[in-house]
Amino acid sequence: MEHSFMEKEEILPLVVKMSLPMVISMLVNSLYNIVDSYFVAQISEQAISALSLIFPLQNMIIAVGVGFGVGSNAVVAIHLGQKDEKGATNTAALSMILSVFNGIVLTVLLLGTMRSFLQSFTNDLMVIEAGIEYGTIVFLFTTIVSMSINIEKLFQAVGKMRYAMMCMMIGCMTNIVLDPIFIFGFGFVPALGIKGAAIATGIGQTVGFLIYIYLYYRGKLGLTLRLTKDAFDFSIVKRIYAIGIPATLNISLSSVMLTLLNGILASMSETGVLILGVYYKLQTFIYMPANGIIQGIRPLVGFNYGAKRFDRVQKIYHTSLLMIMAMMGAGMLISLLFPEFLMAQFTTNQATVMEGAKAMQLISFGFIVSSVSVTVSGCLEGVGKGMESFIVAMARFVVIMIPVAYVMSKIMGVNGVWCSFAITETLTALLAYWLYLKNFVMGTNMDIEVANVKSK
Repeated sequence: MEHSFMEKEEILPLVVKMSLPMVISMLVNSLYNIVDSYFVAQISEQAISALSLIFPLQNMIIAVGVGFGVGSNAVVAIHLGQKDEKGATNTAALSMILSVFNGIVLTVLLLGTMRSFLQSFTNDLMVIEAGIEYGTIVFLFTTIVSMSINIEKLFQAVGKMRYAMMCMMIGCMTNIVLDPIFIFGFGFVPALGIKGAAIATGIGQTVGFLIYIYLYYRGKLGLTLRLTKDAFDFSIVKRIYAIGIPATLNISLSSVMLTLLNGILASMSETGVLILGVYYKLQTFIYMPANGIIQGIRPLVGFNYGAKRFDRVQKIYHTSLLMIMAMMGAGMLISLLFPEFLMAQFTTNQATVMEGAKAMQLISFGFIVSSVSVTVSGCLEGVGKGMESFIVAMARFVVIMIPVAYVMSKIMGVNGVWCSFAITETLTALLAYWLYLKNFVMGTNMDIEVANVKSK
């Protein structure tokens, strides 16, 4: 296998080549999230509220899948950087087995806690039942989602971004096409309402996974997923989880934040809960493409770190940071200029539209500065420093965010919660940049000096 291009090509073209397919697929994924919510909003306000409340649980599936996938991605990329093909292959095979285990455990947990979770945030029986109808179907596809995300990360680890983009886009487009058919009915398909949205989601996820499997059997992955007698290595399992657990917690912390913010908002305004849910759908158009860049650079950072090309690691960081800042700047501009239009796609209540528009404008002031935290976290995960990345996420979503939101809500009411986003992003960016200096500048410079001494 030839992976030396990750070490030899010019940084900017390399980052663009690796990231662009993932940025495109993330944009399509964002479009799916928006379209899904748009169609559900046509059912009723109770339906979109149910979707907002169930989202943190649904996000847990993605958090575990992506977090664990980041672990397998990083370990595979580092092995490839060290020219250890056997270690990369064993890691890939083990990760698929473990993703099945993760999916089964999650399915049982989510189905068992769904009702009590919803009841803790609302007494509206229509919202609760709509959430249960949607969640029950979606959570039955958890194992497929877990396997699909893991194999996606394996394709990314070996630099096959084009295939990962294709599978994600086909899955999302399938979902978008099936949403109105199953929600409102078409031909022999009856109108299923919010159940239809869940079924369309599950089918889209399954289609994407089946295409990954097809590509694997066509030899496009370049790694063997068959578990041989000598492939089971507990040290590999430990290493995957050592990166994957912090990465999972990193991603799932956004669900924790949403849950806690819903609690703060619910005591002041039911409308605030709806607006927060809508905002989190809209912000995917900004943060998911940025995440596409992060997915593109993770294997580059891991490979070059494994090859001890620390100078390239730092250049990759700076290049991707500038690209993400440009995206965030565009997102801020759109949020400031067209907030009413964005909110009006999800509700016809003019008071909600105006209140939501103000929320979008206040939150957007934290977009550009958040680029630092997003980029540093991605680089830390790429080199296997999952705990350091988790520290950044913990500060961003819980340790700083929740106390600031609570205090600001007491001072400014609901608007204080929206202002707390920008304050939190600024403080977290300072922490993230310090961790970057500690791990990628001071630390790697010391490694280079030690290597030079040994060579003499």
